[in-house]
Amino acid sequence: MNPLSLILLPVLWVAVALLIPSNRWRPLVLPLAAAMHLGNVLLQVSGDTQAIAGGWLVLDPLAKVVILSVALLFQFCALYAPGYLRVRHDRPNRIFCGGLLNMVAMLSLAAMAHHLGLMWVALEATTLASAPMIYFNQTPRALEATWKYLLICSVGIALALFGSFFLAYAALKGGHTPTLLFDDLVAKAHLLSVPWLHAAFVTLLVGYGTKMGLAPMHTWKPDAYGEAPGIVGAMLAGGVTSGAFVAILRFTTIMRAAGQQSFAGPILVAMGLLSMAFAAVFMVRQKDLKRMLAWSSVEHMGLLVLGAGIGGLALYGALLHLINNALTKGVLFLSSGNIHRAYGSKSTDQVTGALARVPWSAGLFLAGFIAITGSPPFGPFLSEFTIVRGVFTAESYVVAGLLLLLLLVVFMGMGKTVLTAVQGAPPPGSLIVHADSPWLVLPIVGLLGLVLLLGLYIPPPLAELLQKAAAYLEGTP
Repeated sequence: MNPLSLILLPVLWVAVALLIPSNRWRPLVLPLAAAMHLGNVLLQVSGDTQAIAGGWLVLDPLAKVVILSVALLFQFCALYAPGYLRVRHDRPNRIFCGGLLNMVAMLSLAAMAHHLGLMWVALEATTLASAPMIYFNQTPRALEATWKYLLICSVGIALALFGSFFLAYAALKGGHTPTLLFDDLVAKAHLLSVPWLHAAFVTLLVGYGTKMGLAPMHTWKPDAYGEAPGIVGAMLAGGVTSGAFVAILRFTTIMRAAGQQSFAGPILVAMGLLSMAFAAVFMVRQKDLKRMLAWSSVEHMGLLVLGAGIGGLALYGALLHLINNALTKGVLFLSSGNIHRAYGSKSTDQVTGALARVPWSAGLFLAGFIAITGSPPFGPFLSEFTIVRGVFTAESYVVAGLLLLLLLVVFMGMGKTVLTAVQGAPPPGSLIVHADSPWLVLPIVGLLGLVLLLGLYIPPPLAELLQKAAAYLEGTP
């Protein structure tokens, strides 16, 4: 099947969702569309690298990793969506359903785009698709979060556009025809003007780092994740941020091909450690469950770029962690949404004793915390351990020490909030708003099962795909 179907089929389902008149039946489109998309993705990633549209779109190993990660996460979010939207029957869901499908289509486009302008358009489209969903609850805080998300991400994406122009100008200053095609830039990387190449990389890192939520450009995250529905938070934390990471990886590949890894690597490592430090500081004594997950996302985005900056084994670990982080964030955001609805609050001032009130959701939330903080036997333990091994292999012992220290602080800070929420007794006199429901629990169980599987066993086809993606990014056979 043509790789273009990875974009066009979700777009077709967007049209179907928008045309269905019934709020009751429209959400059922999501599981069907997600299953068809995932089946298509599994067929496509097992094949060879394919280029279409004159090389503007390429289904390369990196694109396969990201598209597979997003498709898996979206499948379980789509299974969760009908039950969630049935509970929220007071809200129209046409824009919500269409926005989710459009987000998946644009993330596929961003992952496959080998023209930097097309990648920019796709990532900006994810912003426009997700913003109305952040406002789904239609509260003043949700409106503020939506505008903050739009304004800050728009500034970031504007900087990314300037960075793309700088990159084309680096080719022009090098005496060659300016181009925004990734493959041409890699081939001509050694001839690019170094000052303009440096300016392009820094500007692009700030621009797409804003979209990814790296500190200190992360300021939209706590509000957006805190006010968005759980499904939207999961897709932002596990999908949109992964699309922005793809852009950073591609520009890092150009820097490596130009022999400028010594410039790009330390900047990425510093940004990674800074993001983890911000998360560690603000995670301590955090009472809002969803804002805590936003800081967790800042931490893990830092971990990803740190792995990319170190390279080698750490880069392989970062690609594996991209998948593990996406799936585990799905567990956490969906289960925290269930807890939020059960209490009518997401603050630990009101949320205590969740294991007694909603035992399934609270148990899954606790398991998600254990997983995301890198505890065995879950997938994030394996990917974080691989990144740490890569740092030690590169003999960056100071970085390794700081990394381990920050992971410990995050574990303690996040653990205090999670244990406060799930342990003890519910507040006296409070009434349960929504109890556990199989439709809102089983998809989370499925996600957690995948996270556990990836901690115990990585299927050989996936391991091979990750190895190919890491080798592809480092320009090795």
